[in-house]
Amino acid sequence: MANTISALKRVRMTKRKTLVNRMRKTRLRHSIRALRRLLEGKEVTAAKEQAPKTFSLIDRAAKWGVIKKNTAARYKSRITKHLTKLAA
Repeated sequence: MANTISALKRVRMTKRKTLVNRMRKTRLRHSIRALRRLLEGKEVTAAKEQAPKTFSLIDRAAKWGVIKKNTAARYKSRITKHLTKLAA
């Protein structure tokens, strides 16, 4: 256990940040999951409406450091590939 005041503060800050990051990552996963379900159900119009919202969440998660930039790029690339394949 931490002994100094600054170390105790760091423990409190880490707990708060962990909760926030967990919330952000969960929100991101739910959004990606919803979009993938739309793509699997071949609902093109709904998927096209959902895609920009999901891409925004992916970009923000990468900016916050919840996921890495390459991971964000991979998610967006795969979603776009499925969307264009379905739209054609």
